[in-house]
Amino acid sequence: MWSREQRLTEKSIAQRFRRVSPGIATLAISLWVVVLCNGPFWRTLWNIQGGLSGTTLLKFGAAFVIAILVTNLLLTLLAFPWIGKPLLALVTIASAVTLYFMDSYGVMIDKVMLQNVLETHPEEVRELMSWRLALYALLLGGVPVAWLAWADIAYARWWKEILNKALHLTLMALGLGAVLFLFYKDFASVVRNHGEVRNLLIPANYLGAANGLLRAKARAPRALQIVGEDAHKGPRWSGSGKPTLTVLVVGETARAANFSLGGYARKTNPQLEKEDIVYFSNVLACGTSTASSLPCMFSDVGRERFSANDAINREGLLDVLVHAGLNVMWLDNNSGCKGICDRVGSEDLSRPQASPFCRSDECYDEILLQGLQERLDRADRDLVVVLHQKGSHGPAYYLRVPEAFKLFRPVCGSNQLEKCPREEIVNAFDNTIVYTDHVLAKTIALLRQNAARFDTAMLYVSDHGESLGESGGVYLHGLPYAMAPIEQKHVPMLAWLSEGFRARFHIDQSCLASKRHEAYSHDHLFHSMLGLLDIQTRVYRPELDLFHGCRRD
Repeated sequence: MWSREQRLTEKSIAQRFRRVSPGIATLAISLWVVVLCNGPFWRTLWNIQGGLSGTTLLKFGAAFVIAILVTNLLLTLLAFPWIGKPLLALVTIASAVTLYFMDSYGVMIDKVMLQNVLETHPEEVRELMSWRLALYALLLGGVPVAWLAWADIAYARWWKEILNKALHLTLMALGLGAVLFLFYKDFASVVRNHGEVRNLLIPANYLGAANGLLRAKARAPRALQIVGEDAHKGPRWSGSGKPTLTVLVVGETARAANFSLGGYARKTNPQLEKEDIVYFSNVLACGTSTASSLPCMFSDVGRERFSANDAINREGLLDVLVHAGLNVMWLDNNSGCKGICDRVGSEDLSRPQASPFCRSDECYDEILLQGLQERLDRADRDLVVVLHQKGSHGPAYYLRVPEAFKLFRPVCGSNQLEKCPREEIVNAFDNTIVYTDHVLAKTIALLRQNAARFDTAMLYVSDHGESLGESGGVYLHGLPYAMAPIEQKHVPMLAWLSEGFRARFHIDQSCLASKRHEAYSHDHLFHSMLGLLDIQTRVYRPELDLFHGCRRD
């Protein structure tokens, strides 16, 4: 039997082990995260260095010191009484989850990617859940969280704690500066030639992205900048007594590489191939995610000048059409319009409802056409309808397609793409293109049925593309534009114009077809829609109108 004194001694020893300073706590978490939650960062750095050598090991040692100092510096700013443990625990869980997505899909974390994550619908979040994700969170996040719960972090009095932190931050900054000074040439070259490294270090990547988003949100709201207030209908509108009906279909995650209209070997566009359309085969998106690309493609400023923060306070294409006297309607089966449709009529059709086009958790894209005829019957003036698709949104491609359109089998029936053979992933994705083909053909049929009342046209373009395991195992989308593979940027685009519409606006279809292989981008959408509808305004640029030069007055 142990004596009371022995038990007290053992308890005292245990308490001493539990009692740690804030500096030790942040250093321990920093070591855990840098060593165990940064596989993509270390693998990329190793590949850049090009093999084992004494110099490589020295650079790796320096990189390890930099990673520890940067991480510890960030965590030190979070370690304060009352909030320190919860925030450190949140960082460890977030780091484990971030590692899972970087490992599984090859994504990188920057401000645009984080914004895309924050704007994801709950239904889309459920698709990303898996047992493997839970395992990452439990082992890589749960273990340090359990240690934090057990440990007793001993903070000094408030004034002394502030002084201690100031001293620690100063020493870490000096140490970081010294290492960077000694290895500046090496690391400057790496960052300059391999910018993706900056988006790989966990947790600096997502903490930096979060800081950028918060700073953008904190900026004082500005007055809405009016665009194209002088917009009006041009002379071609006087030639017909019928109103116009123009449908703009905004695709989701459809990549041009898998459209048979553009030369893909599989027949993914069996219905559209029978229609009198013009398919534009060389179109680049202005972003690699919906959050960045969607507002950009409706803006007049172009990709090089586009800023998501500025776009919030600036009118876009739909506003200009309204200024010109057209009625505009936005129908959505996706995650919203990102502010584009805030000043026009809109309706969210993505929520499950009593319809043959809906499951218990989401709706197929044909829901966008359900009830559209009734809306058209009530239309009393020129109308532009935007249909925002769910399209080919991943990773659960198989959920986007009714069974009747799953032509290519077997399909990957999982949201964990890394567990499926690539052929099954491609099969599942190709089926989404087959279904999009059907939805577009059905839209054309609807427009054709209304030819007696309207001069009709349809334009389709996807917001961005998708990676399906190319480029060393990259999946999904959202990589920084400069380093994103072409599959995430090359998007399909096509136009269908009724005979009445072509005659009214004097558009030469054969001329348009002759331009189908020219280089275009999302920058052309704003001006092409204005040109197509003969909307005259100072902001219109004819050199960015793909219909310009194909009018026969």
